[in-house]
Amino acid sequence: MDYFYERVLRPIFFKLDCELAHNLGAFGMTALGWMPPVCRVMERCGRLPAAARPIEAFGLKFPNAVGLAAGFDKHATAWPAAAALGFGHIEIGTITALAQPGNPKPRAFRYPSEEAVINRMGFNNEGAETVAKRLAKMPKRGKRRIPLGINIGKSKVTPLEKAVEDYLTSFSLLADHADYLVLNVSSPNTPDLRKLQDEQRLSELLAALDAANRDRASQKDAAGNAKTRVPLLLKIAPDLTYPQIDAVLEQLEANHFDGIIATNTTLARPGYFENIDQTGGLSGKPLTKKSTEIIRYISRATNGRLPIIGVGGIHTSGDAGEKLDAGATLVQIYTGMIYRGPFFARELARELSARQLRPTRGY
Repeated sequence: MDYFYERVLRPIFFKLDCELAHNLGAFGMTALGWMPPVCRVMERCGRLPAAARPIEAFGLKFPNAVGLAAGFDKHATAWPAAAALGFGHIEIGTITALAQPGNPKPRAFRYPSEEAVINRMGFNNEGAETVAKRLAKMPKRGKRRIPLGINIGKSKVTPLEKAVEDYLTSFSLLADHADYLVLNVSSPNTPDLRKLQDEQRLSELLAALDAANRDRASQKDAAGNAKTRVPLLLKIAPDLTYPQIDAVLEQLEANHFDGIIATNTTLARPGYFENIDQTGGLSGKPLTKKSTEIIRYISRATNGRLPIIGVGGIHTSGDAGEKLDAGATLVQIYTGMIYRGPFFARELARELSARQLRPTRGY
């Protein structure tokens, strides 16, 4: 299937506008989710060896280490089919408190020779209330094939001084539907969003979400059952300095966050991209080394105590393995799937599972 995709389907998709091709892919995955029996058969066909162990992180179990990063399923329609494609978790979004169209088109551009993408989508989504209503009609927590993460960000029209209130609105609407929830403060495509990574602003934001999460855990649902605390993660930019990362890690610990996602897209323009005149976040192979370096730094700085989801430039099983060796607990793909095809996650999961089961040499 990967060969067929790369030789036959990918050339066709790459003749289309980047965003149109994405929308067709997302619709195809959504349509697959409408056929649960087909999904179950596909899932069984891609099942890992019985000896493969699930991965445990922030109180959840993941059938394999490979997830689909936020950005693909922006409207929470495609995720029910993720397990059929081999994913061990999926993260929807980014969702904002207010519905918004995103930035003007065109806003996504491929660079096949570099296996990269530049996008400036701008959190186009239908808003937290609409997404929450949709999720309420879909498989619930505890009954899903794989964990569902929900990635939330600041609405574009919300001023920076009202950002905390904006995130709290999304949290209150979406937390009941999330197996874990991610605060995105690192997209380069919403004005001033990355300023929320500054120490004082980040402290206020994380403290507010931590308090809301603890308050939620003291409540009961409509059936009278006690709610459970939802794991909270933070997604950071690859453009932070190491002192800035240190400050972020201090805030995560102080505010009882459960993990970190490293990393988002980059504003850097290395090598080939020095003369590319497109604004937005760069993803794909040019980000591979940088994101792995940051994962390694975080792992060492926290003595491996903080679960890390590694994202950025995973195009081979070797790329994924390097991120796990650097300290990541889980990995996520997106741009790699654009270049490798819809069953890339299954291939990665199998190869990482074989790697997990490979006997270590004793001395």
